[in-house]
Amino acid sequence: MKTSYFRNAVLLAVILLSASCKKYLEEVPNNSLPTESSITDASTARAAIIGTYDRLQGYYASSYPTLGTITTDNVIFNGTLSEYLQLDQNAIPTDNVITVSAYQGIYRTINSANSVIAYVPLVNDPLLTATEKNKILGEAYFIRALSYFDLARGWGGVQLQLKPTSDLSILKGIKRSTLDQTYDQVLADLIQAEQLLPEDATTRNRAQKSAARALRARLHLYRKQWVDAEIYASQVIANTKYTLVKPYKSFFTAPFQTAESVLELAYSVNDRNSYWNLWYPSSAGGQFTLKPSDALVAKLNNPVIGGTRNALIAGSGTTVYGVLYNTTATSTDPSYLIRIAELYLIRAEARAQQNKLVDAAADLNAVRARADVGATTATTQSGLIQAIEDENAIEFAFEAHRWFDLVRTERAGAVLGITNKNFWLFPIPYSDVQSDPDVTQNPGY
Repeated sequence: MKTSYFRNAVLLAVILLSASCKKYLEEVPNNSLPTESSITDASTARAAIIGTYDRLQGYYASSYPTLGTITTDNVIFNGTLSEYLQLDQNAIPTDNVITVSAYQGIYRTINSANSVIAYVPLVNDPLLTATEKNKILGEAYFIRALSYFDLARGWGGVQLQLKPTSDLSILKGIKRSTLDQTYDQVLADLIQAEQLLPEDATTRNRAQKSAARALRARLHLYRKQWVDAEIYASQVIANTKYTLVKPYKSFFTAPFQTAESVLELAYSVNDRNSYWNLWYPSSAGGQFTLKPSDALVAKLNNPVIGGTRNALIAGSGTTVYGVLYNTTATSTDPSYLIRIAELYLIRAEARAQQNKLVDAAADLNAVRARADVGATTATTQSGLIQAIEDENAIEFAFEAHRWFDLVRTERAGAVLGITNKNFWLFPIPYSDVQSDPDVTQNPGY
């Protein structure tokens, strides 16, 4: 894609976003402003990291959460657009609009983070203190870690691009890494992020040390590294800044950045989160493309399973719909990336896998009690692991967890009937495979 960059410093964020094109870049025009020339002082460094967050907001505002929800038993297709039907039926072609948007959006986010990592250290401006420079770099490493984690759990091992794509030569010869190699890169970036990021302050919509520790706990869970998953989840839970808020709906109906939130992405009237449109019925101004399944609605309305989590749905009969994403009616609701409830359930699962059954049950019951659900009756290791899986499905019914949980635990076959493991990964976009000889398609596509 050929892009002409504005030279006006006020539009620096736009420049940076334009610089982070798809992996199959065309040559940069002669009159463009290179990224290294854009990040030159304190103000442009600050604008660069804001631009990187904006890229992250882009793929979390619709495409990526859709991949984690409509592909499962909790959410069904209720619209007219074939790209959503393909996901619902788990019959996904290589040019599916949603998977392409997510995959390429993640790489654009990575490229923005790469620019910050490459050029912010070169800035020599007395207004950019060493502390602030480290904070900006830590945020960039965190965002890159999250982006590669999201690629890995959706597409498997991917190409690890660690330099900004200022020209085509940087992209040549980068083969796909294995899943373990990709996760190793995520870990390396999280270690850097935790070292550079500040201790937690009041904000919850920018990465801090606890966000890095929380994502590391999730990473270790996915890698079945139970001891480390427990350790890092415990570090976040021990931070008094975070707590389970009650009632359940408080985390998404109270003013944003509640004590529940470890990290959320903020939107505004000038930078809207339009994901609600896929959930709301036409009578409320939406498309009603994503709909809670009848089975999920029954569970949410069952007080011994859902408890107060039936606040996630509204309406009746055939027009029951999810309300997580539009409580303000202004399209400014955040994307909830990490909640403290997840850390409790991560630790519960890690403890159960280590046969620490009493402690595992205590963590599980903390989440259940917040939703006014009674203590678990599970007492065996297998029973507790199943109870934790079931709790995750209800607690994060409309967040990007269910599909990835079923894949990482190899339960997608038993629960969803998808017995061909090739289809536990999404296809690499056809356009990327065609344009980059170093990209290989996932098996089965």
